[in-house]
Amino acid sequence: MSAAGVALMLGGAGILLGVTAAPAQAAEVSFKTECIPPSASGLDPVEGTTKVDITAPATAKVGDEVEVVWKFVQAASKNPDLIDLPKDSVKPTGTLKASGAQTEDIAMEGPQENPAIPKGGDMVLSDMKGKIKLTTAGDVTLTPDAYTITAYSTDTKCTPQETVPAAATIKVTDDGGGSGDTTTSGGSTSGGTTTSGGTTTGGDTSGTTSGGTTTGGTTDGGTTTDGGTTSSGSTSGGDDGQTDFEGKTVTTSFACTSPGPSKIDSSATINAKKNGGSYDLTVKTAEGVMDSPAPLPAGALKPSMVITVGGDDSGSVTVEGPANKDALNTGDPVSLSDMTGTYKPGADGKATLSPGDLTIVVTLSAGADPITIPCKATKTGVSLELDVQKQAGGVSGATTSGSSSSSTSSSSSSGGGLAETGANDHGGLRALGFVAGTAILLGGAVFTFMPRRRLR
Repeated sequence: MSAAGVALMLGGAGILLGVTAAPAQAAEVSFKTECIPPSASGLDPVEGTTKVDITAPATAKVGDEVEVVWKFVQAASKNPDLIDLPKDSVKPTGTLKASGAQTEDIAMEGPQENPAIPKGGDMVLSDMKGKIKLTTAGDVTLTPDAYTITAYSTDTKCTPQETVPAAATIKVTDDGGGSGDTTTSGGSTSGGTTTSGGTTTGGDTSGTTSGGTTTGGTTDGGTTTDGGTTSSGSTSGGDDGQTDFEGKTVTTSFACTSPGPSKIDSSATINAKKNGGSYDLTVKTAEGVMDSPAPLPAGALKPSMVITVGGDDSGSVTVEGPANKDALNTGDPVSLSDMTGTYKPGADGKATLSPGDLTIVVTLSAGADPITIPCKATKTGVSLELDVQKQAGGVSGATTSGSSSSSTSSSSSSGGGLAETGANDHGGLRALGFVAGTAILLGGAVFTFMPRRRLR
């Protein structure tokens, strides 16, 4: 190819580039900010200065959709001198306001990417991006507004405490196409949970079931519970010599106290083995009911559950499971171990057994105070029905603990969650600070399990 031809091609490329790309502009602004730590932390708000760079095209045309970048030069606070923050544990989202020719909010979002941040180190947040479709000719001014720092689904909200200066202006020209409705688009928001309404099966639905699908198959003497109707359990034989009794799997939901997940959707099956006049119970739950919020050592998580006794008998039995055998990495699905205990009948007749309240005890390291996460059963059903004969010292009207349940029952008896570790006087924060993976974010303690998006 001749030198003239090469020059012509390069010159044409330069012309094309000049037509399709507008020069970008970047401007740094700073503003006083108040950050509110998670309510579970019990800490006071943090005040500081936020500095950001906003990058946007200097010029554009009506109808263009342009990308805007928010870069954190300085967050409003340093990492407190309590614990290191692990790598890739922090995610920022925020709002960029447009004014002038267009007035709207632009949703900004950054990836969950950050280096490990040592105690007392500067907070390092990823760049946030968002898009705006330009619909009106004129100057569009961009101004940073509130932002949120999310770690393991727990939010620290940061709000400007003064008028924030404008950070960038886009000069929008009309190419004759006219203007339409204002459209703003942000990045894809992660961490949300989509709940689809479904059909409640297995008997009468006198109440309204909200969220999810309640299953249970064919109802055989179903028991109506809060949130819908769940199938009944299996009926054992009387004096036919049977010793092993398999319960039906029932759908369960639990509302948990922080730092646990807000909700656990699972299932549970109660099986029994006759042992003299008593019954050895084994309770199995669904696999992968939540995600691990951080690297956790073996022996960190120990579950227990209250089994409600009904029918001709009444009372409750506590069953317990062993702690996790294997260490967990961040994001690993967490499955609860099988829980066992002993049911001693307190009446003659047919007794029903249903999954009840769940408790998860977290011990982060040897010698650390245990963190109790109580989870109240909001949806359950009868899993097993037994023909029983009254035994001396049976459960009737009382709570009977399974073997080795004293440590769990004592730590969860008040149902106080973090209050049990002294959250009001920051004892809970000390308990949360024994291992890496516990996050202290802008003055707020964060240690939150994330519920799984779907039941496994």
